[in-house]
Amino acid sequence: QVHLVESGGGSVQAGGSLRLSCEASGSKYSGYSMCWFRQAPGKDREGVAAIEPAGSATYIDSVKGRFTISKDNTKNILYLAMKSLKPEDTAMYYCAAGARWYGGSWDDLAKYAYWGQGTQVTVSS
Repeated sequence: QVHLVESGGGSVQAGGSLRLSCEASGSKYSGYSMCWFRQAPGKDREGVAAIEPAGSATYIDSVKGRFTISKDNTKNILYLAMKSLKPEDTAMYYCAAGARWYGGSWDDLAKYAYWGQGTQVTVSS
């Protein structure tokens, strides 16, 4: 069982930066794959970035070069550092944990058993 709590969201102007955190509690956290999803109003939830247990990361094209996913296994915290934010990044951001790495299906919501409650990111132009 893994319990996830996100924080760090807020309102920024375009071009600004934020760092989201996702604190995990429970066993075997370091063995899970972790993913950040986001959901904008009226849109489907989409995978933004994921990190496998060994530390390799993957991103959707629209955030490559702007977002960085990382984790601190000693503190059980997942991060998403976001820079050069755009209005289209506005969404509720969720972290999720899955029991293994899913390769090409890393952004499949159904693969992730554990979810946080979300943190809102709003980017104004």
